[in-house]
Amino acid sequence: MEVTQVLLNAQSIDGNVRKHAEDSLRQFQEQNLPGFLVSLSGELASEDKPDDSRKLAGLILKNALDAKDESRKQELVQRWLLLDPVAKTQVKSCLLQTLSSLVPDARSTATQVIAKVAGIELPQKQWPELIGSLLSNIHQVPTHVKQASLETLGYLCEEVSPQVVDQDQVNKILTAVVQGMNASEGNNDVRLAATRALYNALGFAQANFSNDMERDYIMRVVCETTMSPEVKIRQAAFECLVSIAAMYYEKLAPYIQDIYNITAKAVRGDEEPVALQAIEFWSTICDEETDILEEYMGDSNGDSDIPCFYFIKQALPALIPLLLETLLKQEEDQDLDEGAWNIAMAGGTCLGLVARTVGDDIVPLVMPFIEENITKPDWRQREAASYAFGSILEGPSPDKLAPLVNHALPFMLSALVKDPNNHVKDTTAWTLGRMFEFLHSSIVGTPIINEGNCQQIITVLLQSMKDVPNVAEKACGALYFLAQGYEDVGPTSPLTPFFQEIVQSLLTVTHREDATESRLRTAAYETLNEVVRCSTDETAPLVLQLVSVIMMELHKCLETQNLSSDEREKQSELIGLLCGCLQVIIQKLGSSEPLKYVFLQYSDQIMGLFLRVFACRNATAHEEAMLAIGALAYAIGPDFAKYMPEFYKFLEMDLQNFDEYQVCAVTVGVVGDICRALEDKILPYCDGIMTQLLKNLSSDNLHRSVKPPLFSCIGDIALAIGDNFNKYLMYAMNTLQLAAEMYAHTSGFDEEMTEYINSLRNGILEAYSGIFQGFKNSSKTQLLIPYAPHILQFLDSIYMEKDMDEVVMKTAIGVLGDLADTLGSNAGSLIQQSLSSREFLNECLTSEDHLIKESAEWAKLAINRAISV
Repeated sequence: MEVTQVLLNAQSIDGNVRKHAEDSLRQFQEQNLPGFLVSLSGELASEDKPDDSRKLAGLILKNALDAKDESRKQELVQRWLLLDPVAKTQVKSCLLQTLSSLVPDARSTATQVIAKVAGIELPQKQWPELIGSLLSNIHQVPTHVKQASLETLGYLCEEVSPQVVDQDQVNKILTAVVQGMNASEGNNDVRLAATRALYNALGFAQANFSNDMERDYIMRVVCETTMSPEVKIRQAAFECLVSIAAMYYEKLAPYIQDIYNITAKAVRGDEEPVALQAIEFWSTICDEETDILEEYMGDSNGDSDIPCFYFIKQALPALIPLLLETLLKQEEDQDLDEGAWNIAMAGGTCLGLVARTVGDDIVPLVMPFIEENITKPDWRQREAASYAFGSILEGPSPDKLAPLVNHALPFMLSALVKDPNNHVKDTTAWTLGRMFEFLHSSIVGTPIINEGNCQQIITVLLQSMKDVPNVAEKACGALYFLAQGYEDVGPTSPLTPFFQEIVQSLLTVTHREDATESRLRTAAYETLNEVVRCSTDETAPLVLQLVSVIMMELHKCLETQNLSSDEREKQSELIGLLCGCLQVIIQKLGSSEPLKYVFLQYSDQIMGLFLRVFACRNATAHEEAMLAIGALAYAIGPDFAKYMPEFYKFLEMDLQNFDEYQVCAVTVGVVGDICRALEDKILPYCDGIMTQLLKNLSSDNLHRSVKPPLFSCIGDIALAIGDNFNKYLMYAMNTLQLAAEMYAHTSGFDEEMTEYINSLRNGILEAYSGIFQGFKNSSKTQLLIPYAPHILQFLDSIYMEKDMDEVVMKTAIGVLGDLADTLGSNAGSLIQQSLSSREFLNECLTSEDHLIKESAEWAKLAINRAISV
């Protein structure tokens, strides 16, 4: 096969030529994989081939080794490991040869492919000579080889975990990289590659950062590199500092003053990409200190693994003026661009993080800036003042802030309506939203909203909702938090007299011609939902009137035909918003006894609309309709059975929707809602549902986040149908037993994986709990006895691991109680023999978490009954 021509044809603008070439490549790969990979690597390495074919050859090679999907990635890894060793050696030799190519694209592609191969082979103790040959390249004369080898080392550090490379090689890599960063290195491409490589290699440098001399040397070179004449190198050096702040916070004390000087200089005078990283350094320090202080407060011993050095607190007098200066560097159109990020926004974000880190101490340092600038003729100063105020509202105590907010509120309300500049109005509305979010609720001692100003606030916000879309969207946000603050207000709410007007205004916003700009329509519906959710029984009749309005909107939306793809996307989004709104209304009226039965007259029509939503192929719309149906089932109870014949096919369809896994996850949750509503009336559908649930659990193609709720759902079904579950018992218990064995241990996993395993354990335990509770008081409880020893063994294992979170602990102690409660004396002796049941129970009985304690007290009674029989 003439691979060069085929690779060029695969990039042709002629669709037929392109398709034919792609088919040829696919065929070649399927029929002769070793030959295919060897010829691609040969193409990449060959200097007399066209740049375009070389680049594509490298890209196909890379995709033959890696994939985003985890199960596909594992497949490709195994495929490479099983490949003919001769072919592998040829491919690797071509890749290394390409590092000395004179064509930058070919070199760059080769660096990435080498790292992918290394990511597969180094953990298997294969290709041991790779790092050595890359390091020897770095000492070669041609700078382009040096640059490519450093780049490869950088990507390699990204691909493999630090445990895979021994310390001696780590030292050599760091030495080579840091030498490449040195000012004495005359070539900027080499310096840039070295600086980026250090960024990736920092995770390997634990031992080096523990050694004062080595750490001093690395820090000195990084700080010197922030002064490079080349902007990309300065940016990369600051990125290294940000990463060092996150990884080695506890080692920073000797350098913090120098780093402040360097970052301040960059923030004040350097180009934006560099200044942004300089600000990011301080934001990262805030994150680290907040985490340390939270851990310290949360730990009963008042202890934390890492001490807090209070860098932010010490830097406040210099850091705050620096950040306040950045707020004046706004861009003219930043409010209209959702993805906008500039120095002013980064500075404001950092200011907010500083406020969360130091609390009250920030207030006296920022208030003079606000007072001085809030009335200035230049819009930039007024906007910066408002932004500064909004940024410091989370962190300091309400007692410190409430008097200042009370004083400023009338001025802010006036500015929202009267300021001539849209930027100022946009930020003012955002700041009002933050005031209501953090300082307006029934738990704050000094109320900022009272009978005197409530009407004025609502009038201003409703007026502001008629402003340009970005201002109106922020006004909706402020109203959202205003409503939320009255959630626990009691039987009568200060918003009641304005309820009708607020709802009408929000509906008017959703019909604006420009409602799709600046997320305005979404914000209006989210606010409407919150206003309904936090309303009291006084306004329930008005919420009831809203049902037919929203149903009419949804009906109109579903009737619209002949749309362009862009219009269809917007229509699907609107359908999702309307279903979300109906869900909140259903939940509200479903819990209002006087109106529930009036509302239920609409249920046939509502359900009919939801079923029509499934015809539109949009994940968000499906998800929202499913959630709303779950709420409807909960409100209607057993009568929901009449909708099941029609609804079941959609339920089954979305349980099989692996591609849009969020839809699948929501549908699994809705099966639980329906089980609770229908109880044993769900029996006719259980064969299909259980088959699908077990199929989903055994699939490798379903996103892992759906697995925990799948387990819980088995428990919901068992609880609903009681001992009728016995026909599924053997299959369900086998699946649960296999999963329990797999997830009993977490040693060697990182924090994220441990958290995920805990969510799986919780799902498995909820399934056991549902099954045992479902069989309670049945003549068939003896069917469960054979499974009890294994369940107790699972509880022993996870207790011994000592890494359960509170949720798992509560469910686990509940399962121990369920076991005793359902099996009685049959479980008593087993529990007494169990290794750690008594210890586990005592630990839960003395827990500070009252829910765990409550479950443990119930479990203790059940166990004592079982043992005394």
